[in-house]
Amino acid sequence: MSGKPRGLIVGNWKMNGLWAQLTELEIIVGSLAEKPAGEVDVAVCPPATLLNEVCNRLSGTPILAGAQDCHPNESGAHTGDISAEMIADCGGRYVIVGHSERRKDHGESDAVVRAKAEAALRAKLMPIICIGETEAERDAGRAQEIVEGQLQGSLPETTDAASLIVAYEPVWAIGTGRNASPEDIDRMHWVIRDRLKERFGRAGEGLRILYGGSVKPQNAADILKVFNVNGALVGGASLKAADFLEIIRAA
Repeated sequence: MSGKPRGLIVGNWKMNGLWAQLTELEIIVGSLAEKPAGEVDVAVCPPATLLNEVCNRLSGTPILAGAQDCHPNESGAHTGDISAEMIADCGGRYVIVGHSERRKDHGESDAVVRAKAEAALRAKLMPIICIGETEAERDAGRAQEIVEGQLQGSLPETTDAASLIVAYEPVWAIGTGRNASPEDIDRMHWVIRDRLKERFGRAGEGLRILYGGSVKPQNAADILKVFNVNGALVGGASLKAADFLEIIRAA
């Protein structure tokens, strides 16, 4: 393997964030202007209500914006949904698809996630495709089977590995108080890397694999040192500028 791909830290605000809280974003922008992140890309995925304003405020900065979900279709009678083209029209560059909360709360299957990833590519967005096992699946010894199945079922029909990002988010380590060890992460990221190389050949070596299981300032350095961890998908810690900046600096 020819070394790590370029790092990426993505803040997923989930269903959080009002207009007044954009002051935290301004702090992040100001801090990175004074001290750039170096060889690390940074992105923020706010709720849809703030996406256009976040894109405007990030224009001309090295930080990119993205959305937390998209509909597979370009347009149509889908009340409450937004399309990948709408995200791109706002200035978004990324979109998260298949997050564990979408899979659980909305019953999204691998086929739906794949369709959303393909929609992202259609709109020239970069999909962040989330995969990960639940606590019951891990405790039953099925973690690798589940992750490999989700990866195979969720990857879009493309040969362009450079246009994709995969995020491993063990559901059992998100807000449960149960943490994945660096060894746990290393084993699963190697499994994912091997499957990506089987699918994309040598190009699979450069496809970024993020880790997304309750990344915080306290554990970021240890997680980001793991060889096949090319960045992080950060939830709650991305809502506070100080915490998010500490994670970026750790990368």
